[in-house]
Amino acid sequence: MRIILLGPPGSGKGTQAQLLVQRYGIVQLSTGEMLRAAVAAGTPVGLKAKEIMASGGLVPDDVVVGIISDRIEQPDAKHGFILDGFPRTVPQAEALDELLKHKHMKLDAVIELRVNESALLSRVETRVAQMRERGEEVRLDDTPEVLTKRLASYRSQTEPLIHYYSERRKLSTIDGMMAIDEVTRAIHRQLLALGAVEPKTHGKTRARSAAKAAPAKKAAKRAKAARKPAKAAQKAAKPAKSAKKTVKGAKKAAKKAAKKAAKKVAKKTAKKAVKKSAKKAAKKVTKKRAKR
Repeated sequence: MRIILLGPPGSGKGTQAQLLVQRYGIVQLSTGEMLRAAVAAGTPVGLKAKEIMASGGLVPDDVVVGIISDRIEQPDAKHGFILDGFPRTVPQAEALDELLKHKHMKLDAVIELRVNESALLSRVETRVAQMRERGEEVRLDDTPEVLTKRLASYRSQTEPLIHYYSERRKLSTIDGMMAIDEVTRAIHRQLLALGAVEPKTHGKTRARSAAKAAPAKKAAKRAKAARKPAKAAQKAAKPAKSAKKTVKGAKKAAKKAAKKAAKKVAKKTAKKAVKKSAKKAAKKVTKKRAKR
């Protein structure tokens, strides 16, 4: 993803650039930082820029474009970048188009953060007044006077880029007066519509499915929890049931044993009685014989 953020000072470009970097894993390329890095690294264009800057001159567009050309070939810019502070003029935009064309790259989007300038001035005035009340030092570039000059510079130099990119159907305008998170969401929707980012449909589907499944899962957990005491009672009842069976079996066995014992006793008693009767009868017969 390769994008440019446009907007006057105080429109929130820096904040949104940082949020885009975090969300999409791309890099923010600031012309000031790139110039300093190129000078420190001692690259050919860096050395050229160093000479110009040392003499107090403004670095020409061709040198800045050369620095950008080197920078976007570095590994961390492979997944995309946000250009911060460039282009500022139509000639710079034309030079950038040529550079990207030469490298077989395309610019995915130009996002304009449109704001109410009088509201911006009012914000700065309020902030400065509050800082002075607290006894804090006010930055020289953070005053209504400086902002008024910067806004005039933006209108004369950079605002023509809105028409330039609009003609090439690259421009998307977002209301920069919304809350920060609302602006971020609006930029994301626009990038999706332009095809600059891929929708994470699978992730969303999984998230939705998980969200839908959550109540069902909770209900299942509750039902499982409710079944636990019943299961525990059932488990606890098993030994009781088993004991009941054992008692029943013991009773049955005792009854059977008692019956058997009674039968045995009865048989023994009957046998004794028969034996006794027989003995008695035999005695009587002996007595009778003796009398004769």
